[in-house]
Amino acid sequence: MVTLVESVSTGGAERLAVEIAARLDPARFRSTMCLTRSPAQLHVDPAVQAAAEHRLRAAGARVIILERTGTWQLGAWRPLIALLRRDPAAVIHGHMFGSNVWATVLGLLFGVRAVVIHDHRQADPLRTPTVRLLTRHLLARWSAAAIGVSDETGRQMVEQDGFDAARVHVILNGVPAIAGADGRRIREELGIGPGDPVIASVTMLRPAKTVEVLIEAAATLRSRFPRLRVLVAGGGSERARLEALIRDLGVEDTVTLLGMRPDVPDILDAADVAVLASDIEGTPLAIMEYMEARVPIVATRVGGTPELLDDGVHGVLISPRDPPALAAAIAGLLEDPARGRRLAEAAYARKSSMFDIARVVGRIEDLYDQLLISTPAGRRTGR
Repeated sequence: MVTLVESVSTGGAERLAVEIAARLDPARFRSTMCLTRSPAQLHVDPAVQAAAEHRLRAAGARVIILERTGTWQLGAWRPLIALLRRDPAAVIHGHMFGSNVWATVLGLLFGVRAVVIHDHRQADPLRTPTVRLLTRHLLARWSAAAIGVSDETGRQMVEQDGFDAARVHVILNGVPAIAGADGRRIREELGIGPGDPVIASVTMLRPAKTVEVLIEAAATLRSRFPRLRVLVAGGGSERARLEALIRDLGVEDTVTLLGMRPDVPDILDAADVAVLASDIEGTPLAIMEYMEARVPIVATRVGGTPELLDDGVHGVLISPRDPPALAAAIAGLLEDPARGRRLAEAAYARKSSMFDIARVVGRIEDLYDQLLISTPAGRRTGR
């Protein structure tokens, strides 16, 4: 089976795609990961790229990297096309809109028995008429199965995008267990004292992630917590704009944009509070990583996040685009560490029982088996 995703960046969807491809049972599936965009063009950190490739190859997966730098650079697909001709795939599984489109097109062209698309619902309000048209008339019509990462995502796929409800499968995300995280190393690297409060946010620097809300909240909090540090791990197109905002607000000594990092568990181990201030989410892996790291969480009440966290039980949920509310929630946890620990332990227990990556992979393997049983060789699912 072939997995398509643009890159192995630190975005949640990308990391989930790598984990699934690496964890498929090799006795049942020959896993191939195809990265459909040039890592250099997407500015993927070489350390992140190397770690992901090592993870995949160590698990026995094949890795194909396309040097595609533009949407219509069709010749860059030759390595994958050659593989599909030489070793036809039974399943092709795309992650996020662009790769979902290409997975469906390649499935139709090369007789793949089952196309699976994975909707992480990362930029729903940004969908153009063309995106909506392709979703309704290509993805909804010709995919064998569609995975939504939350109940809300699954509902939207049926009601807004025209998917047959029988083909939509809600599979919540999951993350691996963390062992041996070293927050002290991060504090030493960044010159943060043992008692200095640290806020961490693991997020791509994209418009929908509204990192500016966290930066504005940090400017408010700095007078209350003079030694506060805010660490943002992730890369993306918004970096220059956010750097300008940091300068404009005079919080250069408070907020640090770390870029894409391969040591996210260490960053979370250094944190007193973890934040995700997005406008839009599917079922964010970052929240699950916060839960696994046992760090108190403040997050916006959007997408599938309320399906992960009960407000006041597993974390603190606030409305999006509200810097004063975010600042107040963070301050409340910093000033009442005992409450933070109770929330963090409850979140960890919930993650351990419900959002383990092995559970996710098992459900996806079962879905592949169901599709292949219902679609004999020589036939293809779709309307």
